[in-house]
Amino acid sequence: MMIGISTYCLIEEPLHEALDQLSGFTGLIEVMDEGLHFADSPKLFESYSADFIFHAPYHGMNIACVFEPVRKASVEVMTDCFTVAAEIGAPVVLHPGYFAWENERELANRQFKKSLSELTGAARELSVTFSFENMGGMNFFNLRTPDDLAIIEDSKFTLDVGHANLNRCLPGFLKTPFSHMHLHDNNGRQDTHSPVGDGDIDFCQVISAMKRENATAVIEVKSFDGAVKSLKMLDAL
Repeated sequence: MMIGISTYCLIEEPLHEALDQLSGFTGLIEVMDEGLHFADSPKLFESYSADFIFHAPYHGMNIACVFEPVRKASVEVMTDCFTVAAEIGAPVVLHPGYFAWENERELANRQFKKSLSELTGAARELSVTFSFENMGGMNFFNLRTPDDLAIIEDSKFTLDVGHANLNRCLPGFLKTPFSHMHLHDNNGRQDTHSPVGDGDIDFCQVISAMKRENATAVIEVKSFDGAVKSLKMLDAL
């Protein structure tokens, strides 16, 4: 069982400083590939012995967008992320997109399917793996409950336990196959990305499911102190 930390907890620091800090605590680091942590080259990662996972850019991205130029541009950004990740052998986590209006859901699903086909082809060509993450409590997101898993077809699945708790469907998701997890806590009302133990999630059940699936996981909380606290709490389970 391997539990790492996302650079999200140090998102205001330059990426090299975040990696320096996290490397002292874990051998698995998920790079939040945005802002100061956007990686357009694999060169920086050559200085570290940790294993890496990339969380693809998501602000402004929508691979299910009904506007074709936006969808195509989003796929291009994801593919660029694949290219860097492939150079260091890192899998990639993606958001599954969203729709703006209920009457556009069917079209958005078709757009997602088109993007999925293109991303699958790109991943195969680059020899990189990717997974889709379940989303939080906003109604317009794709992939919020276990019933939505069919949309990603045979793609790998990253279980975000905090997001699942917001939708009150964590027990159902814990019964499904997954390859990776995002670990953070909340009270079921707001997506606070709180440290483990600060909300109402039963992490004993989470860790049990993680061991069953032989999955990796990263702590995805808002502060470095919260990440260290979470790691210690999870190590004690």
